[in-house]
Amino acid sequence: MNITDKDVIYEDNHYIAINKRAGDIVQVDDTGDRSLEDMVNTYLTNKYQKPNGAFVGVIHRLDRPVSGMILFAKTSKGLDRMNRLFHDRKVSKTYLAVVRNRPPKDTDTLKNWLLRDRKKMITKAYDREIKGGSFAQLDYEVLGVLDGYYLLKVTPITGRTHQIRAQLAYMGCPIVGDNKYGYPRGSLRRTICLHSRSLEFVHPIRDEKLKLTAKLPVDGFWERFNSLL
Repeated sequence: MNITDKDVIYEDNHYIAINKRAGDIVQVDDTGDRSLEDMVNTYLTNKYQKPNGAFVGVIHRLDRPVSGMILFAKTSKGLDRMNRLFHDRKVSKTYLAVVRNRPPKDTDTLKNWLLRDRKKMITKAYDREIKGGSFAQLDYEVLGVLDGYYLLKVTPITGRTHQIRAQLAYMGCPIVGDNKYGYPRGSLRRTICLHSRSLEFVHPIRDEKLKLTAKLPVDGFWERFNSLL
């Protein structure tokens, strides 16, 4: 499957933002499935008729079952400068998550130490400092409830592997469909109800403030939550 103009949220000379479909993989892994990086390359190569292919730089990643906003670089200059912004935590990221259990508070800050189990490919959260662990912090807010499902706005302060999934599960609120982190059943599409909603930053080359927002997936479930946004 290729991406088309309707998948593109934003594009300039240095960057292209895509609304990633849940289930697409950002970079090639041992499954051998076609990556979003390759789809973006094909899209740009065809759009600008580049005989030698386009430059596509991976700036950040989203887990395979997650949908939403992801930014790629179109130039090496753009890649270097954006990498610096992410490293310096000058990019504000917002996610939307759907959970079945009511969170303990309507708004809160979660602080945990995360330890990656590389054999099981899972991240474990602890409420105390643990040897080899990494500190993780996020803010969440309950935006509303619909048919017994709670929509959360999640703002990660740190950027750890599976951070949102692990921290919400530790709080007792595993994400809908995320049976890897304790939700009772998985999705038939192997997707979870976690959506990368927006990125906000000062463009490192144009020096202008940008807020890029990804629409919710249209899959028979997610679009119902537009009424809460």
